[in-house]
Order: sequence, then C-alpha cells, then structure tokens
Amino acid sequence: MLIKRRRGWELPESSATPESVYLNRRAVLAGMGIAGIGLSLPSLALAQAGAARNDRYKLDRPITPEKLSTTYNNFYEFGDSKNIWSTAKDRLKTRPWTIKIEGMVDKPIEIGIDDLIAKMPMEERLYRHRCVEAWSMNVPYTGFALSALIDMAKPQSGAKYLIMQTLADPRMFPGQREFYYPWPYTEGLTMAEARHELSFIATGLYGKPLPAANGAPLRLATPWKYGFKHVKSISRLEFSDKRPQTFWEKLGPDEYGFWANVNPQVAHPRWSQATEKPLGSDERIPTQLYNGYAEFVAPLYADLKNEKLFM
Repeated sequence: MLIKRRRGWELPESSATPESVYLNRRAVLAGMGIAGIGLSLPSLALAQAGAARNDRYKLDRPITPEKLSTTYNNFYEFGDSKNIWSTAKDRLKTRPWTIKIEGMVDKPIEIGIDDLIAKMPMEERLYRHRCVEAWSMNVPYTGFALSALIDMAKPQSGAKYLIMQTLADPRMFPGQREFYYPWPYTEGLTMAEARHELSFIATGLYGKPLPAANGAPLRLATPWKYGFKHVKSISRLEFSDKRPQTFWEKLGPDEYGFWANVNPQVAHPRWSQATEKPLGSDERIPTQLYNGYAEFVAPLYADLKNEKLFM
C-alpha cells in the first residue's frame, strides 16, 4: 500500500485555486489580447492576474483571507501600528517609480518599474510568511525570481552581498521624519541567498498589484526568514563585497541580526519563537525550522555554524 506523506510546505488540494477559475482568468486575458505581450501601466493589473502558478512552492494550510493579510502589516515608514494600510494607500505613489542597480556591476542600471516587470519571467508562488513577532500568514505572491534580476544586473565576480533599500522620501513616508530610525530601510542577502530559488521579488498579491501596505511596487520575499528581512518598496539595489549593517541591526543588535532565519528553538530575547499565531486564528501552532523550508535552504548554512543564524 502506497502512503504519500505530505511535506511541510505542501498545500491540500482543497485550498488551491480551482482549475476552472484559473483557466477562465487566462482566457479573459487572451481574449483581451494581453497575454504574452509587454506591460504598460493599464495592463499591469491584468498581468498580475495572468501569471501562472509555480506548483513547486506549496503550503500545508489554507491561504490567509486577503482582507487580513492586506490590513495587518508592519511598515514603519507609515507608522508603528499595524493599522497603517489606509495611510499607506493614500500616500504611496508607485508611478513613476525608478529602481537603481549599482555597486559592483559592470554597468549601473536605472530602470522604470514597468520596464523592469516587462523583462522579468512573471509567476505566482504560494509562500508562508513568519513575522519575528510570532504571527504568520500564507499568501499567493506574484512576481519573479530574484535571480532573474541578478542575471540582468550582471554583478562582478567579487560581489558577495546584495543590498536593498526602500525609497527615501519623507514627503511620501511620514515615518521617515522620525530621526531616531536609521533611514532608509536597508536589508541584505549573501549572493548565495539572493540567487537561491526561493528568493523572490513580489509585485502582486492575490492576483492583483501589490497593495501599498504590503510594500508596493516591489518587495522582497524570502520565506525561510523572519518578515523584517522582507524589505518593502524597493528603489535601490547595490552589489557589494562588504556585509551591510541592516536597519534592525542598527536599532537592536542584541535582538535582530543579519541572518534572521526562522528557528523555533531560538527565542527572541523578549518572547518565544516556538509557536506562531496565524492571522484569523485564535490558536497557536508549532513553528518549523526555516519556516518549513529546511529541505530547500539548510545547505546554504552548512559551513556557517559560528554565525548567529537565527537572530
């Protein structure tokens, strides 16, 4: 008798998008003459809806209701409460939006958001998201593999890190007027992490363009790391041979480190990480090592045992 054991990140069939809905969505795009052509601003929303799902990345639990995951967010550029979605929606303007790619590259690049998206292989992925505050959600991101952007940038062989920053604009982001924060929000990955297949640049959520509160128009998604690594509203990328000191490292080096890999056995200095509370649930569930993605990413850290990998 063959018994199939569902892996930690697999999604039950009952939670997947029905095939008839997905095919109808593709048919609508084709009928409008949009599928397969380059993006323009009016067609961007439809391009998000038309991205094919990559079935390699799955979940073991239902997708979080859209209203919850788009209205309960950390985005300190708009304030330190979770209810910043309406402020973000009113203030964040994502067109025009330019991304600068510089540092250790043969030729620096400055590219508009729509031109960038038009060059990238768009897809949808189901990802877990685990906040360091011990809440979690499960969402369908649209976007592209970070490795595709790296290939376009052509970094030099000596580059060891990819540094990413949120747009610096205190007029748009009122939180950036607070002098005690080390703006702009800065995060980084090793090149091995950045090129890893799970590293993803999200441009959409639930088949729609990414909401402001979730980091429009570009945000990082590295699902094996705590959410503060997932830098939002990216406007600058730099390839470097020096490890950056990231936003939360500067603020609280004893609580937030560079690596920030999820581990239920390593507590935050002020609370346990053994369990998490999914948005919309009153129950806590066990947290998994690397947020359930250990089979994908554990080899990245095999030779880094002296590093504080789980802060």
